[in-house]
Amino acid sequence: MGNPFKSAFLRTFVVNNIWSPCAVSCFNHSSLSNDLKHLIVEFKGDKSNIGLIRLNRPKVLNALCDDLMNEVNSVLDRFEKDPSVNCVILTGSDKVFAAGADIKEMKNLDFKQVYKGSFLSHWSRIAKFKKPIIAAVNGFALGGGCELAMMCDIIYAGSKAQFGQPEIILGTIPGAGGTQRLTKTIGKYKTMELVLSGRRMSAQDAEKAGLVCKVFPPEELLNEAIKLAETIASLSPMVVQMAKESINASLELSLNEGLHFEKLLFHQTFATEDRKEGMAAFVEKRPPKFTDQ
Repeated sequence: MGNPFKSAFLRTFVVNNIWSPCAVSCFNHSSLSNDLKHLIVEFKGDKSNIGLIRLNRPKVLNALCDDLMNEVNSVLDRFEKDPSVNCVILTGSDKVFAAGADIKEMKNLDFKQVYKGSFLSHWSRIAKFKKPIIAAVNGFALGGGCELAMMCDIIYAGSKAQFGQPEIILGTIPGAGGTQRLTKTIGKYKTMELVLSGRRMSAQDAEKAGLVCKVFPPEELLNEAIKLAETIASLSPMVVQMAKESINASLELSLNEGLHFEKLLFHQTFATEDRKEGMAAFVEKRPPKFTDQ
């Protein structure tokens, strides 16, 4: 049974100088609302255990400025420490996920500034987030927006979504994983076509290429992402994180090293109460009651 306070309110805080019911748990209501300017954060699911982060810079098509990314990182830090949040969804508006990095913020930077300041390095926080994170993409996911989606674990897309790495048109190249994650996902030749030409890929082509898991009508996208998040959130949080860690390790390790790493994590699940409960529930033909132990 969920917390009655969570059930009574949509645990939502909109942080554009607008007050609304806010999250409980580890969040400091006033400080979080005062700190954030470019995000809307909500809690979804029957148990309110799904964190929803919505990019909210509508006047610039959710362009990814430094302040916005710092805010995303701050919320993810809190979600990672909050035991009541088991899964996260990252999304934009119904019309745009993120049209790219904020060019106005970058155009006057020089080599020394970006090199010595390790420009964009803090974007990788999303890829290092321990809990499952789903990107729900409607509209444009271009440049940094595409890279942001690829840092997530699963991508669901609306049927009108478009993906691409058009940095070449601006006289530069992707700098937050576009040439690396895209190549590992859809292969060298499709990546070459997109990156060298600046062309866009439709949601349907992205699904065929393996970048997108599923495509839905735009109005159904968020609900479908929430359904998936609820399924994931109903399972053992600790074991889900172990599975995510093992899958991510496969991108860096040889097959033999990956198999060894997987076996070690598999063995470690036998030290958890959730593994015992899951197998007992299966044998007894009842739903499991996971406790994250």
